[in-house]
Amino acid sequence: MSKSEFQALVAQVTSAIAGQPLDSGLRDLLQAKFPPDGPVFQAIEAACRQGVAEGWMCEREHGGIRYGRVIEACPELAGHSIDVVHMTDVAGPHHRHPGGEIDMVMPITATARFDGSPEGWVVYGPDSAHRPTVTGGAALVLYLLPGGQIDFTRSK
Repeated sequence: MSKSEFQALVAQVTSAIAGQPLDSGLRDLLQAKFPPDGPVFQAIEAACRQGVAEGWMCEREHGGIRYGRVIEACPELAGHSIDVVHMTDVAGPHHRHPGGEIDMVMPITATARFDGSPEGWVVYGPDSAHRPTVTGGAALVLYLLPGGQIDFTRSK
């Protein structure tokens, strides 16, 4: 799968949520429209696993986390960027989401949880912040960031 094919696949999600507020209602909409056992979620997950295996996704590594920005924010993704991370029982760097963050959680280990959530969708509103954490094994997490915005907290 090419990056452009991957972008078109994810655009099915971003076009369906364009203009929606990033809140619990959006999470519910994503869970209903793109459930983990549905064809779009499963196709994106398969593409992420393939992209990681081929080395064009999660090509960087730091602190036991493999990561990478797959596609910059663009109109074809309703202004979102796409990042994908591979985490195993680790907490990532603290950061803030100026415009919010939409996460697609794809456990590799069945018991893996991202910030306490199982397979599916997690939505953080604008100006939220967290230290992304995977427990219970390994998971892939796809991040959709409005405007590609993310602010990492600087250590003192």
